Amino acid sequence: MKRKNTKKRTTYLLFALLALLCVGSAELAACRFFAPDLYQKIMSPVRQCLQSAVELGAHTAAEVSAWWSALTTPEEELADPQLAGEPAILSEGPISDPSLTELKESDGKEVLTGGIIPVVYYNQGDAAWAEQPYGSDDIGHYGCGPTAMAMAVSSMGDWDRDPVQMAQWAVEHGYWAKGGGSYLSIVEGTAAAYGLTASSLEEHTPQAVREALLSGNLLVALMGPGHFTQGGHFILLRGVTLSGTILVADPNSEERSLMEWEPQLILDELSASTANGAPLWVLSPAET
Repeated sequence: MKRKNTKKRTTYLLFALLALLCVGSAELAACRFFAPDLYQKIMSPVRQCLQSAVELGAHTAAEVSAWWSALTTPEEELADPQLAGEPAILSEGPISDPSLTELKESDGKEVLTGGIIPVVYYNQGDAAWAEQPYGSDDIGHYGCGPTAMAMAVSSMGDWDRDPVQMAQWAVEHGYWAKGGGSYLSIVEGTAAAYGLTASSLEEHTPQAVREALLSGNLLVALMGPGHFTQGGHFILLRGVTLSGTILVADPNSEERSLMEWEPQLILDELSASTANGAPLWVLSPAET
């Protein structure tokens, strides 16, 4: 009888813990955004417990992964929400001379010229996909990540991916962040899946940026508030002019994609995040 009562108490306790876990998950989700320091303090012992569970073999890897995903999201999460809109600082510079860069049609696609690699250009606000889903969000407002990566993949490899296809792929592989755009891991994850290599550009100097571009690479830049965004925003750096300015492919602005940019301005406005290779990645074809 005593053993039966003990078993019953254990069952009740497990149900109580499960209920607390369900309620706590909602509270943690709010805490993560409104009190990040407290959130990290709370989650630290949870991480240690999960790690111990894995080491002791108490749960399968899939069970631990599912539990962990329900409680939290990866630490590389959004430096700033990626919501399309007007930038914090309006650009006053002129659109580049067509002799430097222009938007041409080639094989039914718009292509930005002027860099070593002609870049297939996609705008997340294009009517063809602006209202198409990115998870439960839409590409027009939150799709700068998959749109930028669609440009990179379509320009550097044998793949042909538009923002709709890339957004669907990103959702399926866990790179969509509800109400915030894309997790920063979308850059390295997409590159690995589509035959490219992505590495963090550690030296943030105009010379390092120019050298990386002149070597035949594209750069993915995670921008913070400034001339490109009010929050967070993925763009591509795609070329260098003879005067040393930088050409970009901005998935939220054709006009900004046809302008020349001082490299130091871009560096000054990079996101402060350093997770998952951010804020500046070099994309290059994978070695064969």
